Amino acid sequence: MNDLDKARKALKDHFGYDAFRPGQQGVVEAVLSGRDALAVMPTGAGKSVCYQVPGIVLDGLTLVVSPLVSLMGDQVRALLDAGVRGAYLNSTLTPGQQATVLRRALAGAYQIMYVAPERLSDPRFLAFAREAALPLVAVDEAHCVSQWGQDFRPSYLAIGDFIGQLPKRPAVAAFTATATERVRRDIVRLLDLRDPYEVVTGFDRPNLYFGVERLEPKRKVARIASYALEHPLESGIVYCSTRKDTDKVHAALVAAGVRATRYHAGMSAADRTESQRAFITDDAPVMVATNAFGMGIDKSNVRYVVHHNMPGSLEAYYQEAGRAGRDGEPSTCLLFWSDGDVSTCRFFIEQESGNEELTPKEADAVRASRRRLLEAMCGYCLTTGCLRRYILDYFGDQQVPPACQPAERAGAAEVSGTESCGSKPSSRPEGRYVGLSPQSPAPENPSLTSRTTGDFSCGNCSNCKGDFEAVDVTDTARAVMRCVQELRGRFGKGMVVDVLRGSQNAKVLDLHLDQAASFHTVDAPASQVKEVVELLAAGGYLAITEGSYPVVGLGPRAREAAEEGFSLSMKRVVRKAERARKAGGGVGMAAGTAFGGSGTASSAEDVPALFERLRALRKRLADEAGVPPYIVFSDATLRDMCAKLPATEDEFLDVSGVGATKLARYGAAFLEELAVWQGEAAE
Repeated sequence: MNDLDKARKALKDHFGYDAFRPGQQGVVEAVLSGRDALAVMPTGAGKSVCYQVPGIVLDGLTLVVSPLVSLMGDQVRALLDAGVRGAYLNSTLTPGQQATVLRRALAGAYQIMYVAPERLSDPRFLAFAREAALPLVAVDEAHCVSQWGQDFRPSYLAIGDFIGQLPKRPAVAAFTATATERVRRDIVRLLDLRDPYEVVTGFDRPNLYFGVERLEPKRKVARIASYALEHPLESGIVYCSTRKDTDKVHAALVAAGVRATRYHAGMSAADRTESQRAFITDDAPVMVATNAFGMGIDKSNVRYVVHHNMPGSLEAYYQEAGRAGRDGEPSTCLLFWSDGDVSTCRFFIEQESGNEELTPKEADAVRASRRRLLEAMCGYCLTTGCLRRYILDYFGDQQVPPACQPAERAGAAEVSGTESCGSKPSSRPEGRYVGLSPQSPAPENPSLTSRTTGDFSCGNCSNCKGDFEAVDVTDTARAVMRCVQELRGRFGKGMVVDVLRGSQNAKVLDLHLDQAASFHTVDAPASQVKEVVELLAAGGYLAITEGSYPVVGLGPRAREAAEEGFSLSMKRVVRKAERARKAGGGVGMAAGTAFGGSGTASSAEDVPALFERLRALRKRLADEAGVPPYIVFSDATLRDMCAKLPATEDEFLDVSGVGATKLARYGAAFLEELAVWQGEAAE
């Protein structure tokens, strides 16, 4: 039996799959032949299989470098449950336990070992590694090595040096879910990958519905609570940008009757461990957390991820949102944002200098990179184009998913956003205006390539589902451009709006700005004028400076705003009730979905009775074994059982996700439950 046949057998026996997913086999073959590899696969695409299967097949110990110290125990438990000899070595073990693990590893007790990157600089561990037989070093979350990535960690820079000190260089494989072309080049260079086999499987997650909406802070919690109560049987994650917001949202959900827990770095280690346990065992199906939670979580039945705040980068957002629907089942990703979120992101960017691991030069470089990443994130929130296409373009994925159709909506071209979306919160008239639709794309800039998505509709995001109406604001935009030119870039956005709307406040009068030609030339609400300023900056027509007191000046495309063909439109979000009335139905027709979503997350009444019985059995078996339910079987596997109704062990093996190990461990209980169900149905 050759190595690839052994790999396929390991895939089936230990993980229950008959064939590799797209991209996996090439990586496995490369690694088994001793070649380096770089794999960029979206969350849920099965990156771990690409090093776990070789770790089973290869002689010796596969070393997995991972930053996820708090989750290594869960990862190893999942391996053990699949019949793989796994171990981890980190600071949660006592010195005596660590010594035992190393001694057993040298004796050949393990096939795969997880370690944190900081461990590689320990002379004792290097001595162990030089003695052990290491055929493969796998680097998980490899984007952490790049200053251009969203999660740079200086400790990752030592990985290359560690590998260089080994007596025989092993194959090195790097894995990440989110990496632009620039970050990928950094990974190859900094990890010293040699002629690596590279695969980028595509970033599209067709089972995910994306929704984005601008909401005032006080409305966010009510919307999140409503969604969670509409989906009581489903597991979800709610991300918040601060510990304070995490505590506030968690308390509000619990008060509303949602079974929720929370997780952030300000909690004790014991409390965080208990919260994580409650979530992965489905005792508390909703987790409210900061971004300290989630990386490496393999819980496959997360049906929705809601962001209470806008993250600082599209990489971070897609990684966090991608924790929904890892089993391929339809799931929902919602982003609620406000102007204050951008200010919070900027604050965190400026605090980068407080990271003691970074030199001043590194801190400056990281801050500059973070600002560019924030520009792209703002663009996602503001665009009127397809949200899915925006994400794919950002990561350089030019493939058009099969389900996508030409857009019916005209004039939906969109451009990269900038930090200009960060105005102070303000009251808005009924019919909120958010988004930008200039008729020509912005020029390329160093941080984000311009894109036009007007001819693209995925049909499964809030923009493509028609959750807004285009409103022409060309006249207001031209007035804004004239005012900024007249004020010569000396004032901020608030002053520009005051002049345009004819404010009589003291500062306007003291500076004699009431005598400006552009004074009181706009009658639109202040909130709408502010957004026109923001979105003109997003398109490159205006420029907003950095610093504590940003001012508004003309941008590189200012001349285009004076040309005859210039036009600008914004989107007015259509509420569910209004959308239902227009469709000829009642208010209730949109219940259970957000932003007119595709109904990807089913309500309690839609869950089949058999599926619920199998879920209850899975929970009982998981509690008895002391493992999370998703480790027993994923939701996708349970649904396949419902479809195939296996009656024998051979038929049970045909269920996706069932291998020999799982059959031996859980097969009898599930076959019995299925037999009882079929007997009751026949009566």
